[in-house]
Amino acid sequence: MNSSGPRRGFAPLTLTGQGGFAVGGTLVRTPGTFDPRNPTDPAGQTIHGDHARVFYQIPQNPRPLPLVLWHGYKQAGTSWGTTPDGREGFQTLFLRRGFTVYTLDEPRRGSAGQTTVSTTIDAATTDQWFYNQFRFGLWPDLYPGSRFPSGPEALEQFFRSMVPDTGPIDGEVLANGVSALFDRTGPGVLVTHSHAGGFGWLTTMRNSSVKGVVALEPGSGFVFPEGEEPEPMPSSAGTMTAVPVPLAQFEALTKVPIVVYYGDNIPTEPTDIAGRDNWRVRLAMARLWVDAVNRHGGDARLVLLPDIGITGNTHFLQSDLNNVEIADQISEFLAEKGLD
Repeated sequence: MNSSGPRRGFAPLTLTGQGGFAVGGTLVRTPGTFDPRNPTDPAGQTIHGDHARVFYQIPQNPRPLPLVLWHGYKQAGTSWGTTPDGREGFQTLFLRRGFTVYTLDEPRRGSAGQTTVSTTIDAATTDQWFYNQFRFGLWPDLYPGSRFPSGPEALEQFFRSMVPDTGPIDGEVLANGVSALFDRTGPGVLVTHSHAGGFGWLTTMRNSSVKGVVALEPGSGFVFPEGEEPEPMPSSAGTMTAVPVPLAQFEALTKVPIVVYYGDNIPTEPTDIAGRDNWRVRLAMARLWVDAVNRHGGDARLVLLPDIGITGNTHFLQSDLNNVEIADQISEFLAEKGLD
């Protein structure tokens, strides 16, 4: 059987609800009166865009707090579903553990692609760059012991899961969309991956219904109180800079438990391999960010998985071969903090 094809033998799973909806977004109207005899004239017409779209599933006897899964760059909500080699992803693994799961497509991405601000769709040939960037290995080789599923079928499925932005990436648009989800659903735990990490901090600072944050390899947007930003961190991939925010806004992050996870093959010394060096400075910035949250009375921790004996993980912890082990780590954190 094709290793990336449908798999049989999963245990049955009973749901009490499933569906989808849009949240947030904007409405743009062109002045004038709509003329049905001239339908291509924009006068009097509207466009609904910049919303997030959400797919949800509710298990029997759900736990009190749902999980909100927010994908990373070049990804959509499907990155939380079936893994490239056909195993269950976090969307189903946590559903089986009794959590209601809301899986996002962020504004201007995937099924939420309707945008009110146009852009040029990126069609560059960048697969090999992202292969290195996501720390599967150094193209075309996997890192020794890599937990990315091997074989051409899985890699084909991964590359075909990547999606472009249909409009400019705007932190306010993204945070407003996800905040609107928490307004609708009430208290829950935000689980972010990669570039959603920084936008997740923005969402958490503006919505008290975010009761905890699990951040998988946040890559940018680290917010610090004004005047406490660390120095910019140069790398062969560019310079990492902090984002200053008012202290009163930052302190919202100190009110919720936060855990940040990073995988393997992150260098400690500078390298001219940009796909590796960018993670050196991102991890360094994340350490300073966790220290800042805790210095102001928060409850944040950073877990570098090799430090606790879990090796070989790529940037995609949620779909690596040991994703059940990663889910176990998260489940333990949620239980410890009373978020389960």
